[in-house]
Parts: sequence; structure tokens; C-alpha cells
Amino acid sequence: MKLTVVGGGSTYTPELIDGFARLRDTLPVEELVLVDPAAERLELVGGLAHRIFARQGHPGRIVTTSDLDAGVEGADAVLLQLRVGGQAAREQDETWPLECGCVGQETTGAGGLAKALRTVPVVLDIAERVRRTNPDAWIIDFTNPVGIVTRALLQAGHKAVGLCNVAIGFQRKFAGLLGVSPADVHLDHVGLNHLTWETGVRLGGPTGEDVLPRLLAEHGGTVAEDLRLPRTLVERLGVVPSYYLRYFYAHDEVVRELRTKPSRAAEVAEMERRLLAMYGDPALDEKPELLAKRGGAYYSEAAVDLAAALLGGGGSPYQVVNTHNRGTLPFLPDDAVIEVQAAVGAKGPAPLPVPSVDPLHAGLVANVTAYEDLALDAALRGGRDRVFRALLAHPLVGQYALADALTDQLIAHNREHLAWA
Repeated sequence: MKLTVVGGGSTYTPELIDGFARLRDTLPVEELVLVDPAAERLELVGGLAHRIFARQGHPGRIVTTSDLDAGVEGADAVLLQLRVGGQAAREQDETWPLECGCVGQETTGAGGLAKALRTVPVVLDIAERVRRTNPDAWIIDFTNPVGIVTRALLQAGHKAVGLCNVAIGFQRKFAGLLGVSPADVHLDHVGLNHLTWETGVRLGGPTGEDVLPRLLAEHGGTVAEDLRLPRTLVERLGVVPSYYLRYFYAHDEVVRELRTKPSRAAEVAEMERRLLAMYGDPALDEKPELLAKRGGAYYSEAAVDLAAALLGGGGSPYQVVNTHNRGTLPFLPDDAVIEVQAAVGAKGPAPLPVPSVDPLHAGLVANVTAYEDLALDAALRGGRDRVFRALLAHPLVGQYALADALTDQLIAHNREHLAWA
């Protein structure tokens, strides 16, 4: 089995390598190719990857290359983990929206739109090259904004599935609170990427006992603290929202906070500098503890599980993925990309039935889906008016004066990445 990671020079990659090494019985990788145009980073990450495999006795071969076509040739699956523009672009995404009084964040709001506009054309070019070289390969997208990027891939006819680590993070957290194995926890997870709610926490599978009421009664304070939302709000909702919902439920409070502290991008950039220095140490042969603070917790487990299921070698029968709606949420178009539990196999994901969604959640999901439709149109066809329409549709913007100002800022800060600007 051959897997290719595009963006293999990312500081995330050792997390993935560690998962491949530990879970080799689930996903027996014979060749792992790390593709990245940044030669210096790739050398550091690739060296550590070799040492991790060696320490854990993994017999697989690791190859590093800047040649995308050669890297994806013959791959069974291609994992995408890109950041177009690097941390410098992220720093801008988190900064200029604040000047207009809006949340500055890399996947949500105006900053998320900027990332989508930079990213979608690049990902589609990569996917086309994968299809020319190896049309049977699965594309697993971890590149944000995952929902919009996955929709672009599926709309273009690619064999693609979107992956996020929010659900597996909740699964592990809830399992710890309940004192059970993570494998015993099945989430009723519904919504869009970075806009989801856990509406049930079942023990043993999709039809198991729903222990969410007990979880909130016994551990509601811990859950709310992790979300940085009031416990009273979580109890009134009766569900567990993704921590990204704080940008919606406490927007002005978040803006005030963001204006008074360094950006997350600045923190991550410094962390990456330290990580790369560590990766260059020839004595290091395991992922460093600092990597846990970088983000992407449990990414490797989720990626291994998904790749194993898609490639027919195992994996969990039910997994949370980003895929076409196809009637799962009847208030959305069939071609919308939703994030839900699905049965995953060699033919791809098949979403499980979802009970009726509370209008409180469904309304926001429908609103953001409309925004994502307009965002993808802007990413594919460009133009100031299309950017403006997407921003006007976003519930975190929604006013014409704000949308106008944000459009000008977005274009000014991203001109080098926008072919039409």
C-alpha cells in the first residue's frame, strides 16, 4: 500500500507518521511519500519520519520529494494538508477582519473566506494531477476550510472525503469523562465542518443508549469550560456545540478578546520555529510533546481509520466525515457537503440517517451552507462582486457596509494569491 501526503513538510506530519507507525496493523503502509515544495522543511520532517519508523520497527519505506506527479503516481490514497501562503497569510486572516469589528479566524468568517479563495484553486490543480496520474486514488482532505474544499473536489468529480479532528476529539474527551473506551462512544454528530453539534452520545454504536443527558448532568461544567461557554448555555441547548460555535454564540466577546492578545498565527509560527529546530536533532526519534499544542490532536488516528476503511483493509465501520448531503439533511441541497456519521467502505462514505434537526441549529446550518455555496463560486470564478455576496451572506458579517469594507481588505491582503485580482 502506498500513501502520499501533499504538504508533507508540515510540522503536523510527525503526528501522522507516529499514527502510521503505531497503527500499522490497521493500515499496513509499505511506502509513504511526503511531497512538499519547501525543501528545507521537508528534509527536517522527512528525517524525523525515518527515525520514528525505525524506532517503532515499521518496515515501510519513506520517500521525500518536491515532484508532485512522481509522488502521487501509484498511490492508493493522497492526503492533503496544505496552507497556501503559510503562517504569514494566516496572520493576516486573523488580523484585518478585527479592524472591521469582525472575528479574525482562519476558517470562519472573512478570514475563512480568504483562505478558501487562496486554497480551492491550488487543491483542484493538485487533484487534477492526481486524477491524470492515478485516477483510482482516494483524496482525503484535511485542508481547511474542509467543507468548502471538499465540496470543490466532489463537484469536480474527484474521489474525495473531507476529514476533521473535532469529532474524534469529542469522542476521546467524552470517553475519558465516562470511563469507557473511545471505541465504545458513538457520536450523533451533525452539521457542517466547524459548525457542528453533538446531539447524542451513544454507548456501543448508532443504536446504543444515549448518555448525553447524564454526561451533561455529571460533567457539564467541564464540557462548558472546554468550550469556553457558560454551563447554563450548554444546559439550555441540551447538546454539545463545537468550540467553533463560540464565534457565533459569543461573537462580540471573542472580538474583544482577540483584540487584546497576540494572534494564534503568531503563537503557531513561534511554535513551528521551535518544532523545526527539534526535528533537526538527529537524536529525536519520536514526536515531541510540544506538537500536541500545535493543534490537530488525534489527526493521525482519524486519518488512519478513514484510509483503512476506504482502502478495504479495516478501520471503524462508522466515522465522522465530510461528504455529500444526498438527502441526509432534507433542508439542504443534495450536493451540499455536511459533516456527519457515515458508514465508510471501499465505495466511499454513506451518511447514516439523522433525526430531525432542531430549528435552532438547522437555521444556522442552512445560512452557512448558502454562504459556502457563494464562497465556492467566488473561489472558482473570482471577482469582487462574488466575494462581496459571500461575505454579505455570512451570518458573522451580514451588513452591506461591513461586507464592502471586508471585501476591499480581503482583496488587498490576498492579491498575490488571487489570479483575477
